Amino acid sequence: MEIRLDGKVALVTGASRGIGLAIAARMAEAGASVVLTARKPDELRQAAASLGADPESAALPAAPGASGSNTGERPPGGGTPAPGGEAGHGAPSRESGAGGAVPVPPGVPGGPAVVWFAANAGEPDQAEACVAATVARFGRLDVLVNNAATNPHYGPLMGIDPGRAAKTVQVNQYGVLAWTQAAWQASMAEHGGVVLNISSVGGLSPEPGMGWYGVTKAAVVHLTRQLAAELGPMVRVNAIAPGLVRTAFARVLVDDHGDRVAAHLPLRRIGEPDDVATAALFLASDAASWITGATLVVDGGALSTPSGGV
Repeated sequence: MEIRLDGKVALVTGASRGIGLAIAARMAEAGASVVLTARKPDELRQAAASLGADPESAALPAAPGASGSNTGERPPGGGTPAPGGEAGHGAPSRESGAGGAVPVPPGVPGGPAVVWFAANAGEPDQAEACVAATVARFGRLDVLVNNAATNPHYGPLMGIDPGRAAKTVQVNQYGVLAWTQAAWQASMAEHGGVVLNISSVGGLSPEPGMGWYGVTKAAVVHLTRQLAAELGPMVRVNAIAPGLVRTAFARVLVDDHGDRVAAHLPLRRIGEPDDVATAALFLASDAASWITGATLVVDGGALSTPSGGV
């Protein structure tokens, strides 16, 4: 069965690299118009170019009257910036490696387009500005992928400071809610849609060094269920919990532990960004029309391996 998103408009946060860019590529390949968003304009230009768009003409202008701007910087009156990044089972805050290029007609009238808008996933006014610009350009928003995440602390919970703890919650947990609120208010309450949240197996099982990140990802799992209950039947809300994926965000874990982890997995390899992207395409499509409130684990079988406990 071929999975298509023809005529749909998808917005992917944390889309300049790795899992986010792989999801955007899959959705563009399936016929959706795709809005890439992340903090850094230069990286978004490169991502748009990798998907076949002209990086300059693909810049999405801010909608008239929208707060924030398409700069990736904190607007006047905004809160404390929080670093974005790539969602998934990662190491300290680093963005992930780029996905493969998919040729997409840039801005063909009546056809799919790939555009970009710089925004900080932890700033609600920038989320609103990005969603407003999306709706101004395309008339609606059908699929929101909350992929952006950060992990500024790597180590035991007893060593985390309030600033890093708050920053992680702001991006990984509250950011998911803020972007979903913006999508609901601007389009989905009227037209319906799909929200897909990228959690982590770290939110389902304790992991050394990743404790607070895992706590915020556990919150995403419950937030997914809560939003599914509140937004149905207009909007389906699901999550993906990736295991260790080969991205720059997870480079420390991949470099230091990748071979050992792979050897203990039932499938004997760590993940690639496209492993998550294909799952995302399914959940965003009509093929998953009776699935909501679910968390799909994509981890090569990590959670099915014996823990060594009693």
